[in-house]
Amino acid sequence: MKKTLAALAVTAIFAAASAHAAGFKAGTYTASAPGIHGDVTVEVVFTADKIASVKVVKQSETQGIGTVAVEQLPGRIVDAQSPNVDGVTGASITTAAIKKAVSDCIRQAGADPEKLVPVVVNKAAKNEDLSTDVVIVGGGGSGMSATIRSRMNGLSVILVEKMPFIGGAASISGGQVVSQGSKLQKAFGSTDDSPQSMVEDFLKNGAGKNDLSKLHLYANNVGATIDWLHEKVGVKFIPNDLPFLAEYSHRRALEFQGGAGTMAQHLREVIAGNGAKVFYNTRVQELIVEDGAVMGVKAVDVNTGTTYTIRAKKTLLTTGGYGNNKDMLSPKMRNVLYYGPVSSTGDGLRMAQQLGVKTQLLQYGKRYPNGIEVAPGKAKSTIYANVGAFDQAGILVDVNGNRFVNEKASNRNILEPMLETPNGQAYVFMDQKSWEGFYKRLPETGVSHEDADRYLADGGKNPPLFVKADSIDEVAKLAGVNAANLKATVAKYNGFVKAGKDADFGRPTQYMKAEISAQGPYYIVEQKPRFATTMGGVCTDDKLNLIRDDGKVIPNLYGAGELVGGVMGDDSPAGANVGWALTSGRVAADSIAEAIKAGK
Repeated sequence: MKKTLAALAVTAIFAAASAHAAGFKAGTYTASAPGIHGDVTVEVVFTADKIASVKVVKQSETQGIGTVAVEQLPGRIVDAQSPNVDGVTGASITTAAIKKAVSDCIRQAGADPEKLVPVVVNKAAKNEDLSTDVVIVGGGGSGMSATIRSRMNGLSVILVEKMPFIGGAASISGGQVVSQGSKLQKAFGSTDDSPQSMVEDFLKNGAGKNDLSKLHLYANNVGATIDWLHEKVGVKFIPNDLPFLAEYSHRRALEFQGGAGTMAQHLREVIAGNGAKVFYNTRVQELIVEDGAVMGVKAVDVNTGTTYTIRAKKTLLTTGGYGNNKDMLSPKMRNVLYYGPVSSTGDGLRMAQQLGVKTQLLQYGKRYPNGIEVAPGKAKSTIYANVGAFDQAGILVDVNGNRFVNEKASNRNILEPMLETPNGQAYVFMDQKSWEGFYKRLPETGVSHEDADRYLADGGKNPPLFVKADSIDEVAKLAGVNAANLKATVAKYNGFVKAGKDADFGRPTQYMKAEISAQGPYYIVEQKPRFATTMGGVCTDDKLNLIRDDGKVIPNLYGAGELVGGVMGDDSPAGANVGWALTSGRVAADSIAEAIKAGK
């Protein structure tokens, strides 16, 4: 051991010497690099022999995700005296932007950033024993909801999160949430909805494969959850806004004010001030099991090596899905573009399976028909940008230049015929006004205007396909779409607009107010299937206790959120996944409080 530590110390000394050997031209330098929502600008101060400070002076990164890299990475670079440091997991684009900009500043200061070997800082790992009423594993929507509710219920809480931030999939969701039965739904004008109507809509959308007991639990508790979030937690919703969604027979989806990111940031701030202990960058390695009952977890801080033995009266798994773990996906899902969080690797599901938990619908994932391929196998969403286009005169066509669907149909009812097209994808065709509607709403799902401008400038040479031209013939050629058919499709659609009726696919007349312009420019953007949310998972009773294959409860072990499978069937409607996360987190927290109070 002494030899190993000595070797590490020598490594650190040589690394430090190497880092300083080049020397710098003392001064302050600035540089920028593209982040996820625009340029990230850094200011780096050098003395003659070291990097004195790194500051991010301009950025518009995702709150609570990219901004974590903004907060943490400059200090790491100064400590290491090199930009060649570990990035912030889950914030790869922001991390890359900061590193690139700092490297540019180092070059301005006369040194080669690639030759600055990071200084090694050794930290002694520790072992800690902790106890709490409830340990919550995973800080996504359900974990945050359960943490806040458990503290309001008077319980001590330890929240363990393997990422450097909390928020999970809920923080990057579309920003809509099911609100059936809530006071706001009624106040905003939808007064005749009911749990039974919601159940019927979900069964229809989920091909009848839904876990009925969980679906009824959801329908009977989501309204109270929305009321609690609004009135007690302080989550804000856009006033008088219940958008049309084809999956629903009633207007029942609210929109978070400022989007899902703002909602998640508010929950982070509530948790930061409510007395819960939160361990970041900490991975749960195993459940503590004694005589068949779960008694807590063992976890390790991946940065410091500190290990935690956390004993708890109740353990709640809120670890999300397994969409980013191809080994756990069905063959059909492995080839679909993924756009979800990197953290969705099925950790909680695997731990529960070791205890013999019953599972269902593991072969299904929620696929959307509106993805663009931004990296091999990775997608971003254009779902709300499409809305902006379809509010004007945008249409969906296949590679043969033909319309094949009502553009305002549900995601499922667009996806299924899209998969039957010759190349299994679609294209949004737009005139200038439709493009302006599309472009305006792109940032709502993480595609910046800078991204779109760059994609267009590429002219279709690399994915994602964004092309522009002055004529239909030219834009179709760039996109590889049949031009003659596309021109005929445009003429036919314009005839439907004049007649006030889409005789082919029944697009609602309120979304057929404008003809496609006879004058260019025209635009085409690819549409590929994408997915993030897995539909399958563990089975529970109605208290959200996990159950085994034999139907018996696993004592002291609960689940919530995406981990709990079957609620949606084989497909989820808009706003349903984040609604289930927030609702099941609250219900699980109340079940836990009830059991602890009863001494069970």
